[in-house]
Amino acid sequence: MKSKTSFTGDILVTIQKEKILGIRAGADSTHKVIGIWAVVVEGRVFVRSYSMKPRSWWRTFLEDPQGIIVIANKEFPIRAVQTRSERLKDLVSAAYKEKYNRPGDIQYVKDMSKKKSRDTTTELVMV
Repeated sequence: MKSKTSFTGDILVTIQKEKILGIRAGADSTHKVIGIWAVVVEGRVFVRSYSMKPRSWWRTFLEDPQGIIVIANKEFPIRAVQTRSERLKDLVSAAYKEKYNRPGDIQYVKDMSKKKSRDTTTELVMV
C-alpha cells in the first residue's frame, strides 16, 4: 500500500475555510462531482456520509477508493481511507461541530456524530 500523502498548507486552509468540498467517488467516473462537508483534523482531511444510500459516494469508495476532490476549480486525485481510530472519530465530530455551527447545520452535525455516520469517517489522501 502506498504511503499517505498530505495536502499542502494552502489546500488545507481552503478546505477548512470552505463549507462545501466537491468530490467524485470511484476511478470509473460514473459518479458526478457532488458537494459534501469536510473537516481538517491534525492536518488531515476527513469526510462522513450522512445518508449512506446504496449508491452513495461512501459506498462507492468502499468498492473503489480512488476519486477526486475539486478545490478552487482544480481537480486533485485522492484515495479514500476508512478511519478506525475512535480518537480520530471523536476529533472529527468536534471539528464538524465547530465548523458547521449555523442554525440549519446543527441537527445534521448531531446526526453525523451518531454511530451510523461516525462509522463512515473517511480520510481523503492525495495520490
